Amino acid sequence: MLESQIVEIDGTFLGALILEADRKTRRFYAAHDSVRDFHNYTVSAAGDLMNQVVRHYRCARAYAAIG
Repeated sequence: MLESQIVEIDGTFLGALILEADRKTRRFYAAHDSVRDFHNYTVSAAGDLMNQVVRHYRCARAYAAIG
């Protein structure tokens, strides 16, 4: 692992974005059950994946609160 970035939303640790050996690709390591669907996703633009993970987490949290 060359570098990593913590993904934390509203005080909850969701996982980490890990820079791959090519120094362009980032892989998401999911640590929270609500975002397991994104585990090992790879992207070249970290912002796109971050937006998807955040949206998924917040929707799952809202759904859990409703029912």
